[in-house]
Amino acid sequence: MSKVITAMDKSKSFRVYLTISTDMVEEARKIHRTTPLATAALGRVLTGAGLMGLMLKNEKDKLTVQFKGDGPAKEILATAYKDGRVKGYISNPAVELPLKADGHLDVGGALGIGELTVIKDLGLKEPYLGRISLVSGEIADDLTAYYYISEQQNSSVALGVKIARDCSVLCSGGMIIQMLPDAAEAAVDALEAMLGKMQPLTTTIEEVMLRSAGKTEEGMVSELMDEIFKEMPGDFTLEKLETCQIRWECDCCEERLEQALMTIGRKDLKEIIDEDGQAELVCQFCEKKYFFDKEHLERLYRQL
Repeated sequence: MSKVITAMDKSKSFRVYLTISTDMVEEARKIHRTTPLATAALGRVLTGAGLMGLMLKNEKDKLTVQFKGDGPAKEILATAYKDGRVKGYISNPAVELPLKADGHLDVGGALGIGELTVIKDLGLKEPYLGRISLVSGEIADDLTAYYYISEQQNSSVALGVKIARDCSVLCSGGMIIQMLPDAAEAAVDALEAMLGKMQPLTTTIEEVMLRSAGKTEEGMVSELMDEIFKEMPGDFTLEKLETCQIRWECDCCEERLEQALMTIGRKDLKEIIDEDGQAELVCQFCEKKYFFDKEHLERLYRQL
C-alpha cells in the first residue's frame, strides 16, 4: 500500500499528486525478480501510472502506459485504475547496463529510442490513445512531454527509485504537478524556481523517512510535501484535498486466460489438444500459472 496526497495551492493555480511508493515497487521487484536497473525502470512507470490513474473520473476507467524502445529493456507496461490498483511488467527483467557517468542507473539507455503510448479506456466506443516519441527514456521526462504534447497540459513529473545494497527497494516515490486554467504567472515562476533547486526526489524521501521514524505512512508523505514546497510564497502554499492510495494488484483470473486461449482460433487450439493435450499459461503481470488439461481445452474448443 502506498499513500498518495493530493493538494491544491491557495490561489488555485496548480494541483499536486505526491506519493511514497516504496512498498508497491518492492512487491513488483519480488514478483518479477528484476535487476536493479529493471527495478528502477519498472518502478518509475508503475508509480507514474498509479498517479495518472487517480486522475481518471470514473471507477471503471482504466489507463495503460506503455514505453517501447529499441534498447535491451524492450518494453515496460503498466495498467492503473481510478481506485488505485496498479499492475505492470518489464519485458526484460534481467536487463543490465553500466552506470551512467553521474553514477545513476541508465534507465534511458535501457529503453533506447522508441515511443510512449497512453491508452485511456473510459467506457466509450473507442479508447483515447496518445502517442509521442521518447524524449529521454528516463520516464518522468517522457510523461511530462506527453502531457504537454498530447493533452496540452503544462505539467511537471518527478519519479525516482533508489536501490539498497541487497538490491531491494530502499525508497521510491513520484510527484505530478499540473497547472490549472487561469494559473497566476507568479505561481509558474515560483514553481520553476522551486523545481530548479529541487534535489532528486528519492534523496528527499530518504531524508524524510530517516527523521520521521515512527510516523504513519500518511504522515511521511505529508512531511515530504511540506519539505518540497517549504519555500513557496504564501499565496501558493498548499492545501491538502484528500489522501488515497495506490497498490499493486493483479486482476488476472482463469476466465481471462480462457479468452486468451480462445483467441488463437479453432485450428491452433485443436493442434494444442492433439499434440500436447494440455496448456499452461502464465500471467505476464503477476506470473501466476494457469493449467488447462485436455478436457478443459476440448470444452473451450467446442465453444468456438
